[in-house]
Amino acid sequence: MAYPSQPPAPPTMGSANTVFNTQVRFDPSYLKTSSGIIKVVLVVFSFIAFVCVQASAFWSNGRGVFFNFVAALAFLYSGGMLLLYMFHVVEKYHNVKWLKIEMIVSVIFVFLYLIVSTIAVAFGSPAFSAAGFFGYLSMALYGFDAFIKAKALKAGQLAQGHQTVSKQVHMVTPPALP
Repeated sequence: MAYPSQPPAPPTMGSANTVFNTQVRFDPSYLKTSSGIIKVVLVVFSFIAFVCVQASAFWSNGRGVFFNFVAALAFLYSGGMLLLYMFHVVEKYHNVKWLKIEMIVSVIFVFLYLIVSTIAVAFGSPAFSAAGFFGYLSMALYGFDAFIKAKALKAGQLAQGHQTVSKQVHMVTPPALP
């Protein structure tokens, strides 16, 4: 009869505790995270794109109105989400599926910016071309943000708050020799 050279690994049991601070408070440290930086850049790009079209002589054209609608919507959404994260409102309402909502909205903005930027660049006006450039940059950032959110969803991460994991190891000892 052959005996294994290594004893089997002991079974492990673990538990995860999720800690939420439900107090609304201002915390600028979110601006140093990758998601915070993306949101700030998206706010800036959306604003610049909006101003480019608004400064054009053709701002009242249907293309300009549609572009400005999407840019203003993206500005308000990204700015609003930035404020919600900075004031920890996302952590306060942790039962809402924030990551899934952000991923879906980011994918929607990818398609919206693709459409309006292509329409703006095809118009031929220099101001519309500049707006289309910033629209394409925003499209790429929204796509990257959607990718980050999808990875976070798959990994089971939280939108805000922290999770502490503790493992307990149970050792099985052999009986004492006689």
